[in-house]
Amino acid sequence: PGSPSERFKLLADVLVLALQTDQTRVATLMVANEGSNRSYRDLGSTEGHHSLSHHQGDAGKVAVIGAINRHHVELFGHLLDGLAAAREGDARLLDSSFVVYGSGLGDGNTHSHHGLPILLAGGGDGSLNPGRHVIWPAETPLNNLHLALLERMGVREVELGDATGVLAGI
Repeated sequence: PGSPSERFKLLADVLVLALQTDQTRVATLMVANEGSNRSYRDLGSTEGHHSLSHHQGDAGKVAVIGAINRHHVELFGHLLDGLAAAREGDARLLDSSFVVYGSGLGDGNTHSHHGLPILLAGGGDGSLNPGRHVIWPAETPLNNLHLALLERMGVREVELGDATGVLAGI
């Protein structure tokens, strides 16, 4: 019941509870798949998200994509707020977590797989250096980040997709 945004927030709350009660240590939560053509009527758009992503520079479509992106970040903020409010011993659950938010496309209009908008939140039990905006060299595979996170969880010497090495400096 409720809007898609309300359902997402409910799922985020369940995810926080599952992590807090140690029912799982790894989870994935998607707003929509990358090819979703869902419309965002509550944001004033009747056109599908995927169609809008092929905006061809149309200022109106770019503005709507921007509003959708802001909305998605607000939903992500709800998840982070829940993790920050949840306790794990004497610390916040967020402080012991790795939370990756982003997209597999840097630009939906061109289907570019470079310059990905990735946000890494949480403290990783002190293993992260947060509060920065970092631009990695062009062509750096996202899987390099995933390898770095796996390494911090004690998983080493694995191959992962197109990874070329562990991303340093996170």
